[in-house]
Amino acid sequence: MRLNLSPRTALLSSISALAVTVATPAAVSAQAVEVEELIITATRRNSTVQDAPINIAAVGAVEMQKQGLTDLSDVAKWVPGIHIVDQGSRSDNRIIVRGLNADPLGSDEGVTAGGGTVATYVGEIPLYVDLKTNDLERVEILLGPQGTLYGAGTLGGAIRYIPNKPDFSAPMMEVRADAYQYSEAASLSNDIGVTFNAPISDTFALRASFDRLHDTGFIDYNFLVQQPGISDPDPDFSDPTAVSQNLRHEKDANYEYVTSGRLAARWAPTDWLDGTLTYHFQDKDVGARQVSHRRSTLATGDYESAERVLEPNERWNELLALEVTADLGFAQLTSSTGKSRYTERGQRDQTDLLISLEYSYEAFPTFTAYTQEEAGQQVLSQEVRLVSDHEGPFSWILGGFYYELDSNSSSKEFTPGYAEWLGGERPDALEYYNVNLNDLKEQAVYGEVSYEITPAWQVTVGARRYSYELETFQAVDFPLLNSVFFGAAPDEINLAFEPGGQEDDGWLYKFNTSYQFTDDILGYLTVSEGYRIGNSNGVGPCPDPLPSNQISCALPNELAYQPDKTLNYEVGLKTQLFDDRLTLNGSAYFIEWSDPQVSSATENGLIPITKNGAAAESKGVEINFIGQLTADLSVRGSYSYNTSELTEVTPNLVPRFNPPGFQSTITYEDGMPGDRLPGSPEHQGSLFVDYERPLSNGMNFGVNYGVTALGDVLTRTGGRAESLTLEGYQVHNAAVSLSTDAWTATLYVKNLFDEFAETGARSTSQYNQPVFDGNGDPVYVRSYYTYVLPPRAIGVRFTRRFGG
Repeated sequence: MRLNLSPRTALLSSISALAVTVATPAAVSAQAVEVEELIITATRRNSTVQDAPINIAAVGAVEMQKQGLTDLSDVAKWVPGIHIVDQGSRSDNRIIVRGLNADPLGSDEGVTAGGGTVATYVGEIPLYVDLKTNDLERVEILLGPQGTLYGAGTLGGAIRYIPNKPDFSAPMMEVRADAYQYSEAASLSNDIGVTFNAPISDTFALRASFDRLHDTGFIDYNFLVQQPGISDPDPDFSDPTAVSQNLRHEKDANYEYVTSGRLAARWAPTDWLDGTLTYHFQDKDVGARQVSHRRSTLATGDYESAERVLEPNERWNELLALEVTADLGFAQLTSSTGKSRYTERGQRDQTDLLISLEYSYEAFPTFTAYTQEEAGQQVLSQEVRLVSDHEGPFSWILGGFYYELDSNSSSKEFTPGYAEWLGGERPDALEYYNVNLNDLKEQAVYGEVSYEITPAWQVTVGARRYSYELETFQAVDFPLLNSVFFGAAPDEINLAFEPGGQEDDGWLYKFNTSYQFTDDILGYLTVSEGYRIGNSNGVGPCPDPLPSNQISCALPNELAYQPDKTLNYEVGLKTQLFDDRLTLNGSAYFIEWSDPQVSSATENGLIPITKNGAAAESKGVEINFIGQLTADLSVRGSYSYNTSELTEVTPNLVPRFNPPGFQSTITYEDGMPGDRLPGSPEHQGSLFVDYERPLSNGMNFGVNYGVTALGDVLTRTGGRAESLTLEGYQVHNAAVSLSTDAWTATLYVKNLFDEFAETGARSTSQYNQPVFDGNGDPVYVRSYYTYVLPPRAIGVRFTRRFGG
């Protein structure tokens, strides 16, 4: 709705939560401002950010378009308390809320749900996907556990993508186009899309959107072998002829193609019933990693990878969702049914891992290994929720949730030419084969009851009863080893599946109270519990006794990891000051984290696994503000400080090598109380200045400038075992726009000063050791690399709207 409101209402949201349009150039102190207010539903009732007695940020469509926020990583930079480890489009970027991360930074592969500390929703359906922000109404980010409000349990928060629903009022078409180029790229990137809204009647409407992104990338792969197993990956680099005979180059290898779309049908046959059936899809094809080997033994350029083979990855997501709401008079009933499917196929350079196992792979002078990964998931979810809608001081929410996930994954390692060099035969070159099958069933009943003690003071209590059952099957085979040394047929594969699994159930609780001190000041206190389920590590058990030959397996304490929990305490204040021209919100929190899930590796084969640590804590403050300086000029910003650390000794937490040597020299350092947790900065902030003014010809002129900044980040707990401290950095963005009611044209620059920044790392400098092949020639181990921020991009963005 469009309201003519006082300046107080113009500042009703936290950072990025309002779209402000100025009617006249008069100063704010002289007259009211026209505001389109952003309504949120994160509390399961229509509200605004300022009225909700919890920590929430909402970023609307206008702000996402104005700032060019195309995905969750872009959005999170402007929200205090959340940090996304930007590893580029190929990786499953880790989402860290309030420092809740004990994993060392690395190459996050496969479906990790952003690290699993938050629940991600598409509309009302729990589904992890790094969704592009096209045709979204808003993105809502809730900090703190939300298990008494949402079906999917959370350890640290929830993120909701809210799509635009079909509109019954008028037909509409929107076309959009974006063209940009990186300073390190050879050609232009582009992003085009279209959205249609078609009301068929007063009660039935359709909406469809389609987008196609082609990002050219900017990372060069200049050390690719011509032919794995035949070409020498480490030729004499001083001899141009040897280099050209063995290696090839790929410019801008980390390209990204994304095709996404949505088709929705909405039917509201009566005033009390409204249903929407939606099909979403997103196909993402990425060519390579967004990494730099500048810190490796080869010391490449800033935007150059030294991997021996390309590392493409393709992910397909689709979701069929049915959301129905019914006004029952005494309560609002919501039913959300989702059926989703996910598939993934990728390839990795596996040479360095096999060398580090010290089974003399590197003795083969032309040794190159690569993998082929495949994964799939099918999810069925059902959530039913009642939200009270009656008079009186009592209000309540009651919900039920069912979630069923079937997943499978496999990893194959290929070592071309190696079997023949050993004097054996294995035509498919399959050296390792691992298969995992999982079946998860989760149920929960949740709810909250609120009571208004006075018109200004309310108290809410909530509870969640949960249970889950997990059944797993894992199998591992070493086909090349068995064929060459143990008499197996050249094409033989033996997979003996080992069953596993776990189950758990319990209760989670929440307490919240808020007090409206004045019309302009709201205070709140929340105590809540969070929870994350455990899982199998997907590695077969080790035989007893261990054989003397090569083996990758899990010891008894490496087979699975258990759930972890958080206990959260938070106080917050939401205020409006200086005749309501300034909105200033702040919160302080303390989190106790028990049995934190941390990444590790098996003692045999260095296979990545997860295990449980002892205990940790996180504490900090978050501040955000919006100031309307004049009717044309606004400024908003945020700042967060977080310190997260271990509180108990965690034995054998951080592995390290003791050169010379790799696996044979491995030891473990204990995590000690006071050790800082890795992955996120202690200090993080943003500032955005926006000037928009109507012109005499009926157009609007706008200019904005924004900067996001963060402090240093550890790659390993406590800075132990040659951990890298990633330096803090600032990124500046600017844009100039011209618009009418029908179209908007924007000239923009991202990363204005072309800042080079490292955002993550794999391995440590301990891998930078001399290794030699059977001829005595050097072999360059390349495990150690860093993920990098995109360089400066300059572009033009255009949107044209017809009807609506």
